[in-house]
Amino acid sequence: MFTASWKKNAKILAKGAKKFIAYKRDLLAPDRVAEVESRRQDLLKAIKQNDQEKTAEASKQLRATCENSLPREKSQSWFEENVEVMFVAIVIALGLRAYYLQPFRIPTGSMQPTLNGIVGTPLKQDEWPSFPKRMLEYALRGRSYVKVVNDQDRQIRYANTPEGYRTDAQDVQWMHFFSRSQLMSLNQKPLRLPAPSSQAYELGLEEAIAGAVKQGGVIEKGKVLLEGFIDAGDLVLVDKFSYHFRKPERGEVFVFDTLGIKGIEEHSGPQGGGSHYIKRLVGVPGDELSIDTPNLLIDGRVAEEAGIKRVAKGGEPFEKSHKGYVLAHPSKDLHRYLVETTDVLKLDADSRKTGFNEYAAMGDNTGNSLDSRYWGTVKEYNLVGPAAFVLWPISSGHWGFIH
Repeated sequence: MFTASWKKNAKILAKGAKKFIAYKRDLLAPDRVAEVESRRQDLLKAIKQNDQEKTAEASKQLRATCENSLPREKSQSWFEENVEVMFVAIVIALGLRAYYLQPFRIPTGSMQPTLNGIVGTPLKQDEWPSFPKRMLEYALRGRSYVKVVNDQDRQIRYANTPEGYRTDAQDVQWMHFFSRSQLMSLNQKPLRLPAPSSQAYELGLEEAIAGAVKQGGVIEKGKVLLEGFIDAGDLVLVDKFSYHFRKPERGEVFVFDTLGIKGIEEHSGPQGGGSHYIKRLVGVPGDELSIDTPNLLIDGRVAEEAGIKRVAKGGEPFEKSHKGYVLAHPSKDLHRYLVETTDVLKLDADSRKTGFNEYAAMGDNTGNSLDSRYWGTVKEYNLVGPAAFVLWPISSGHWGFIH
């Protein structure tokens, strides 16, 4: 209590030097360890002699020895510092994506008007707005203007389907952010298109193919393939954490992967069987689902969950053609589950295998949704999580928490 401050500080320094040797011994050369310890002993001797000037000099020598004992690291350049910051940010982002929040782009209109899918609208380039307005539209509503001109003569394979001419336009996606497609041909490398295949057909690809049919399946160099604008689908953040602590709830919007759901592959091909879907969760394990348009029935009674009732009721903001929950279109080739009012889809709640209990998924735009009415149930192991928040675009009317 009555010890002089200079003596207290000197004792603290001597104690700190001892810790320094203990903590940094693996980095210090043996001669450096010996030198630091020698300087520390000189300080302790000066303190014991109660010599303030000698103590101050020994303290100065000990500090300098400790500071110069370790090799000096070369300071990072601005480039190295920024790369390190970016690397840490990427690691944190990937960690959040893997365990907590995953971004997901709505690819189709099956959840409209609750959530927007990607929509393509044909528009000649001379009718486009000014460049500043286009940039503003992109920032606020995710609208991008595109024009693609064929760069080479391309020999294509095509089929005349009930919906029109179709060819090999394969969808590709990167990190759930960007949905694109590529036009395949027999004589050239794939041509990357700035839109999913469905929207590419809407923007003029189908017309270009129809014209090529008359040329023996050749799309000539210089032919405009796409021209117009694309409204991006809502970018949704999916909560991957909640289902570890609670059961999925009927009526919420959720995301699931399609791996192992055979019905989806049968209806959509291999690409449909390796992607993610977003729908409304309309049935939980143990439910028996049926449809009595416009209502969805659970165990023979009208479903009472708010989200499901809103779809059944229709009205604003649904289109006038919306009829609530409707039955699946019948098919001679593919089995479908809810085609007649007497059909019942039963969801297993007693599976002996972990993760095999069953759920049902339907789009809010039921007249234009490929869902459990067509391909059946979603297994528990397929669930990713509830759709939590629409992140972008901010002017779609959907920005915010999803209900």
